[in-house]
Amino acid sequence: MQPIQSLVIVGGGTAGWLAAAYMAKMLPQKRQQPVAITLIESPDIHTVGVGEGTWPTMRKTLSQIGISETCFMRECCATFKQASKFVNWGGNNEFYYHLFDAPSLNWPLNPVPHWLAQSQSQNASSYADAVSLQQQACELNLAPKMITTSEYEGLLHYAYHVDAGKFAQLLRDVAVDELGVTHFKANVVEVTLSDHGDIAVLQTDKAGLVKGDLFIDCTGFASRLLGGALNVPFIDYDNILLTDRAVAIQVPYETPEDPIKPYTQSTAQDSGWIWDIGLTHRRGTGYVYSSAHCTDDEAQDTLRSYLGKSADGLDARVLPIRSGRRERVFAKNCLGIGLSAAFMEPLEASAIFLIEASCYMLADMFPASREEVDYTAAQFNQSFAYRWDKVVEFIKLHYVLSERNDSPFWRANKDPATWPKGLAEKLMRWKTTPPSQYEFSHAFEPFTRESYEFILYGMQSRHALTTQAKHYGLQSSIADEAFAAIAQRKHNLSQRLVSHRQLLERLSRSHFPQSV
Repeated sequence: MQPIQSLVIVGGGTAGWLAAAYMAKMLPQKRQQPVAITLIESPDIHTVGVGEGTWPTMRKTLSQIGISETCFMRECCATFKQASKFVNWGGNNEFYYHLFDAPSLNWPLNPVPHWLAQSQSQNASSYADAVSLQQQACELNLAPKMITTSEYEGLLHYAYHVDAGKFAQLLRDVAVDELGVTHFKANVVEVTLSDHGDIAVLQTDKAGLVKGDLFIDCTGFASRLLGGALNVPFIDYDNILLTDRAVAIQVPYETPEDPIKPYTQSTAQDSGWIWDIGLTHRRGTGYVYSSAHCTDDEAQDTLRSYLGKSADGLDARVLPIRSGRRERVFAKNCLGIGLSAAFMEPLEASAIFLIEASCYMLADMFPASREEVDYTAAQFNQSFAYRWDKVVEFIKLHYVLSERNDSPFWRANKDPATWPKGLAEKLMRWKTTPPSQYEFSHAFEPFTRESYEFILYGMQSRHALTTQAKHYGLQSSIADEAFAAIAQRKHNLSQRLVSHRQLLERLSRSHFPQSV
């Protein structure tokens, strides 16, 4: 029996350092035999730093590692994220929200059929605004908690926007200084495989030979171990997700009083969409587009037009996007985490969440011996093939539901030949019937039924809603009371919550109470 006694992570950034810190913290709680953890980080490669949005799971992750929320937010220039706001996806500059404060957190029953009945009224609220306070909180730029609220707790559900470079640095400090991770700054120049095809030894330029029992590939798009040494094929999704480029500009606030949006804004354009993320010290912005429908210069002009004078004189970076995944994320004794395993168009900020999910699963299923590795790998490959395919389906949903038909890009996305089979089947059923919980029965669905409902009922036309209301609209006194209670609580929202910027400024001078 060959015990797993050493774990070697190749690559830093968010993926590498989150994996190092999480495994160093959690493995001693789950097994008696110690595992030595080493991270090899190239001094020549810098963090991409574009994916700055997280999901609410990050609160659990940071808490488990033992990082104070106050420290995290200060060190990483972090802000609160309560939702994604989609602007102009249906045309006419209209918007809708995908909220983190899902109805299941507050509702006594599924609100969809009851909202459908009310949706036929001329004064009906949008779906997100009817079922939660959070859309109004976002529109008023309010924070999801107070300075007196305990760490990782909130009055509304939330995640974070984070400076990816600073986040990786904080995780590195915790992993190395507090959790005992060995850190080498070196380039891997050669990978030696064993007779059985496992990775055996890494030859580096500055740290010599590094041996390991289990390896994690966090080398980004290069996928140096998984795609390179182990030759795991890459599966493209470019026939479904048509965007393949992004141009990014980091923009300072014009004044110290500028509002900080507590949500990610995604604004549709002729050939893609623009993200707009507010950190404490700057906005991260970028245009994700299809090079088949837009040149790099045209994309940069579009982004600068969106930003106005605030972008004058600022540099722009053009980044390639290759949506797809490795055929297997776990091959032999190597697991790919982050960009080395997969990358999808960043419309719903799933990248960091999937890093977390990989860490959770590895910590829980960490093999005691080499004989267990193949079983663990099979479970990983099945689970993550499913997760990534569902991420693709959910991203495509936004395009398919759009009524935009004003450019070749949007018309190309409406072609059913570009739709995932599972999505086409769901949409056929959802013409007359709301989504069912039994369509989302997998234990690790990346997007829940409620997430689909926010998109489905945020974007559907009045005609489509009328058709579904005729089949499924219901009246209920319990639902009416719940809708009325939400409407009443909105009147007091600005008295209960402070502005997002105001809370962040208070946090710079004070701290959140420790959770009991």
